[in-house]
Amino acid sequence: MSEQFSYNPMGPDAPGTHINRNIFLLKRRLVKEATLAVSMLEGAIAAMFAMDAAGAKAVRLSDDQVDSEEVEIEQACYQILALRAPYARDFRALTFILRVNADVERVADHASSLAKCASKIAEAADGTTPAWPTALRELGERVPLLCHQTLRAVLDEDVDAARRIVESDRVIDNLEKRLFEEAIESMRGGPNADANLAIGLLFYRAGRELERVGDLMASIAEDTVYLATAEIIRHAKRRGRLRTLPVPPRDGGTPA
Repeated sequence: MSEQFSYNPMGPDAPGTHINRNIFLLKRRLVKEATLAVSMLEGAIAAMFAMDAAGAKAVRLSDDQVDSEEVEIEQACYQILALRAPYARDFRALTFILRVNADVERVADHASSLAKCASKIAEAADGTTPAWPTALRELGERVPLLCHQTLRAVLDEDVDAARRIVESDRVIDNLEKRLFEEAIESMRGGPNADANLAIGLLFYRAGRELERVGDLMASIAEDTVYLATAEIIRHAKRRGRLRTLPVPPRDGGTPA
């Protein structure tokens, strides 16, 4: 995997080399944090479909580690901003890390909430295997894959891949809408109406957690485009297009 943060070819004593190195290391640390958050999500999904309450509890215990790392990465970014006064690409890189760092912490929160859903579904099902909605199963497959694709796009600063990830969020949104209908259907009839109602609501809640992770991956992909090109595309999806929106020139010069 290539790292494309600023590289100074003039040698280790050249101006700016120290800040470039610090940013390079922060990006690697961010990806490591994100990998842990995605692992939590995969663990929560596996625990849900396996009705594994112990596995769900283990996922929730990992949340503190992500929270701690998120705070430390944020503090390191603010320290560089305060002491080094970065500009142009270095400034863009630090704002990227700050934004994605917050999104990664939210992924871990959604994984933890999904783990809670897994525990409650296992409790409500009381030893029986529920009829899992097909949309929920598909979300459970697609969202982790989307997470891995996003991490690869971040590492490679792959603009084309990032744009495809933004577009693919529509598929996740449509699945979440379909899950709502399937969850309503699962609540109807059956010998145990109360259990069916509880499980159906939990199905939809689980899907909402996964859909929110999909939104966060789209947000990270948008920020990846900004990092690599200085173009802002985060509002383009709402308008049904992904044309690029250039950042105004800095001090009358080239875009930052």
